[in-house]
Amino acid sequence: MTARITIDPVTRIEGHLRIDAEVSDGQVQKAWSSGQMFRGIELILKDRDPREAWLFTQRICGVCTTVHAIASVRAVENALGLEIPYNAQLVRNMLVMAHALHDHIVHFYHLSALDFVDVTQALKADPVAASKLAESLSEWPGNSRHQLRATQEKVKGFVQSGQLGIFANGYWGHPAMKLPPEVNLLAVDHYLQALEYQRKANQIVAILGGKTPNIQNLAVGGISNPIDPDSQAALNMERLSWVRDLFREVRAFVEQVYLPDVIAIAAMNPDWLGYGAGVLNYMAVPDLPTNAAATEFDLPGGTIMNADLETLKSIDSFGDAYFRENVTENVTHAWYEGGDTLHPYEGVTAPEPGKFDPEGKYSWVKSPRFDGKPMQVGPLAQMLVGYAKGDPRIVKRVDYVLDTASSLAGTKLTPKVLHSTLGRHAARCVRAHLMAELAESHWDRLIDNIGKGDLESFVEPVFPKGRQQGFGFHEAPRGVLSHWVVIEDGRIANYQAVVPSTWNAGPRDENGQMGPYEASLVGNPVADPERPLELLRTVHSFDPCLACAIHTHDPEAGITTKVMAL
Repeated sequence: MTARITIDPVTRIEGHLRIDAEVSDGQVQKAWSSGQMFRGIELILKDRDPREAWLFTQRICGVCTTVHAIASVRAVENALGLEIPYNAQLVRNMLVMAHALHDHIVHFYHLSALDFVDVTQALKADPVAASKLAESLSEWPGNSRHQLRATQEKVKGFVQSGQLGIFANGYWGHPAMKLPPEVNLLAVDHYLQALEYQRKANQIVAILGGKTPNIQNLAVGGISNPIDPDSQAALNMERLSWVRDLFREVRAFVEQVYLPDVIAIAAMNPDWLGYGAGVLNYMAVPDLPTNAAATEFDLPGGTIMNADLETLKSIDSFGDAYFRENVTENVTHAWYEGGDTLHPYEGVTAPEPGKFDPEGKYSWVKSPRFDGKPMQVGPLAQMLVGYAKGDPRIVKRVDYVLDTASSLAGTKLTPKVLHSTLGRHAARCVRAHLMAELAESHWDRLIDNIGKGDLESFVEPVFPKGRQQGFGFHEAPRGVLSHWVVIEDGRIANYQAVVPSTWNAGPRDENGQMGPYEASLVGNPVADPERPLELLRTVHSFDPCLACAIHTHDPEAGITTKVMAL
């Protein structure tokens, strides 16, 4: 018997994504990913001044604001062939690293960890034993028995009051939850502590960006923050020292809490290192430029096909021709006119609303392809590209996670296990660990450059007559983000945004190739169709910036169950 499944919401944060899945014999056989909201920013931008685009594009999403702003100004600068000052590159880098650290911490603890952590089991834990376990993994001062006992009492108070608040509506007691009580207690405690450290990361965004979530300091040509060590009205040493101190606090949390937690959960759920692989083509773009010309980077870019690291092809610059020439989008199964495959410079955003039709059009999300192939993007893609390139900082961190998890699991884990649901979580925490270190490095570079007397942060852009086109990309927390702009006589003639969740959440294309969400769900176990926790685990591992809904339907009985997954 085949059941049809749907979850609402999947992301615990915001909506617009629906996942349908057919399940038989306890496994997903088919899946469909459907974006349920029309974006339309592309149409709003037409005929506007290109210098304004970033202010609009960061409203594409209430979560991914900073990243769209960065990609937008880079696209216009690319079209103009504009090189921005070194100081501006470094401030932008610190801004996006702070945003990424905030995002990665929130994603794991507040949007995904409860897929593996049973809050109710924390009440059965021995705080002393939990503290000893934590101390064996790191020296984090927040792991004392007194801290853990206080957290346990707090959870007990929630339960006794009947008001579980943020812990309500979980799939507690689900057979797929296998962590011992002490690990559950540690995870709940760290969930609460993470609220403070994601705030510190976001505080950096506000200091550098003027405000958050919608930053105010970018400009085509650099940044609008004047840099003056001695001025109270500028980005001065007091503010920069504050930024450094906050980065150090966040780095300590990532190293001593986030990293050990992901390792422990992976080691105690080894079966989930075998589910959720899906599309095995990966793409990442270079980021965190270390010079004004943006020809050298601290984050690597490239493509890997069919999980074979030997197929690595490098993406090396903001103007990389390999990337520029191979990105397309298809709308065969999306609610737009036609079914053409178009390059973003020729992209058309012509909405054609319709009903959900799994054999026809069923999503507002287009289907991006790279050289005709679906690609998985995100931290896993970037860490695999870095590993294939032999980047020593990435190789060291990936090997550390695999070796430590192997020791805890009692079995040898190789890089192949990264092609999985938990592999994506592991790659994300490795990326956060790398970002936390690089943030201080870029802070040092900025201070050194200011010390040499260079205070420049902006160059005036000049828009010539005629046509220019350009693209800007950014390795956002969820993966490759690119904006594409065509400018005619100083006005936007066409604008397209190809975003990470489009790459991962896109529907089938004209050749029937599934997108990464769809492919990753095929073969997933489902123990209880009315509590499809396993589907949540895999979709959450991509850090989807869409809302998802999963319904359960038995075609023989004609029964449909709506499932709430908070």
